[in-house]
Amino acid sequence: MSSQPVKRPEPEGPVVVQYFKYSGDLHWRHDLHYLGEDRHGAWLGGPAGSTIQRGHEPPKLWPSPFVQLVTPGQWWTMFFNGDHSDDFRIYIDVITPGKWVSEDRVEMVDLDLDVVLHHDGTVELLDEDEFLDHSQLFSYPDSLIDGARATAAELMLKVESRAEPFGTDGQAWLAMVQ
Repeated sequence: MSSQPVKRPEPEGPVVVQYFKYSGDLHWRHDLHYLGEDRHGAWLGGPAGSTIQRGHEPPKLWPSPFVQLVTPGQWWTMFFNGDHSDDFRIYIDVITPGKWVSEDRVEMVDLDLDVVLHHDGTVELLDEDEFLDHSQLFSYPDSLIDGARATAAELMLKVESRAEPFGTDGQAWLAMVQ
């Protein structure tokens, strides 16, 4: 598959993306538009003003457009914010592989670790303390701990080298929601 955007029929409505904690509690929920797929996975888009919701808190409006890449069989999902976000150019959640439970819903378990690319080019690993706390609190199995750590280490290297999809591939998808 090429890395160029490929549009296919969209689901009837928004795609619901839900993150859970290992305990089963809802962590994040947002509704995005299905944009298409490439060799990396499915790209979903949120224009400025998209709603995001943490757990059962009231929804909030996201200030800038973004795209999310859901990668088949991988222990991560990525948000590509381009140059419009005040926070990060790229934000990657280390997760259990996302599962499409229907054509318009994808679910995953957030494993706390995050890899980010700042606008100044700095790459950083976030939430190691949360990962340690939750691995004890929720009794993460060793295979989950090892998988999450290995994924985070691999992501750090790939983001630092700007290997795709951590380079410019997200730009074409982001242009679809701006």
